[in-house]
Amino acid sequence: MRRMISKATTPRVHGLDTLRALAIVLVVLHHYVLFVSGDNTFGWVGEIGWVGVDLFFALSGYLIGNQIFAAMRSPQGFSLGHFYGRRLLRTLPNFYAVLALYFLSSWFRVDKPLPPLWKFITFTQNINLEPGTAFSHAWSLCIEEQFYLLLPAAALLIGALRGGARWGWAAIAATLAAGMAVRGVQWQDLVHGPLAQHNYFKFIYYSSFCRFDELVAGVALALLKNFHGGAWRRLTAHGNLALGAGTAVCAFAFAMFLDDRYGFAITVFGYPLLALGFGLLIVAALGERSLLRAVRVPGAGSLALWSYAIYLTHKQVCILAARPLAGWGYGPESPLAIGVLLLLSVLSGWGLYKLVETPFMTLRDRYLPSNLRTAPTRAGSGPADLTPGV
Repeated sequence: MRRMISKATTPRVHGLDTLRALAIVLVVLHHYVLFVSGDNTFGWVGEIGWVGVDLFFALSGYLIGNQIFAAMRSPQGFSLGHFYGRRLLRTLPNFYAVLALYFLSSWFRVDKPLPPLWKFITFTQNINLEPGTAFSHAWSLCIEEQFYLLLPAAALLIGALRGGARWGWAAIAATLAAGMAVRGVQWQDLVHGPLAQHNYFKFIYYSSFCRFDELVAGVALALLKNFHGGAWRRLTAHGNLALGAGTAVCAFAFAMFLDDRYGFAITVFGYPLLALGFGLLIVAALGERSLLRAVRVPGAGSLALWSYAIYLTHKQVCILAARPLAGWGYGPESPLAIGVLLLLSVLSGWGLYKLVETPFMTLRDRYLPSNLRTAPTRAGSGPADLTPGV
């Protein structure tokens, strides 16, 4: 078995930082257009910025899958309890802090209706979610938490079978096929008439069964890396080729979604296409001699580190701060308002990261330093944590 690098000595993978930073920038710009300006403020970038969530999904699938598979193949073994404990300490404190603001302050949520509290606590808010409710963007966190709950148990079950890797690939193929089938049926049944767009979001875009594509694509990369080392090395040996191919696939998918976002064909096949494009970009971020891996984009590391906190806070901060700015004569389309609101988005995330996330991450590192069942016997024998904030 190959020697694994300890978390303490793992170098930062700048390509992954860049992708995570790109994802949060896309999401913030898209939400600015949807909830603040209501105009074509950032051109096609703001319109397509919702794909930042899908990029987050692909990154999460790879990083979490890699942690699970690496631990399963290590001498110490994978601990389901340690994994769940680490995930809860990672996601719950920030989420509950922001959730409290929404439920305790009608001013903070701008008097918008909220789904029942139990749906947030159980991470089922995304199921039949009504568009336009407060804290609606937490739908993607619900899907990720559902994924984190299911993936390790499924990995252990499949790993116990003879020829587990083959069963793993079969499960990935079946999940992707099922997602396309469910989207197709839901579209045929519900996306028509005056409620077509409403139903598209409620029953397809926010639906767990319709949105696993990119998460599963990330898991496929992790499976390839940990169980097919030779194929993984050959793939990552051509990082710039993967970068070019991933960019081309993403550009094609973006163009299709911009042309007909709610159409049948793009609804069924567009998300797997995004999954392929983002998967190739992740390969490029990890590939040898890849431009994406080699170039350190200024500020990307910090945005990557704060991205979860920024995601939770940015939308409401922009909505609330836009009001006084407009009263002072700086509408949401003015350069000053755009700069101030985007800066506040970053600062609010940084504050949440410092005040809430960091103390709990310190506790996690102290009491649950890895997903291993037993502590490594020597430095360098635990699975790598390839990027901050995972």
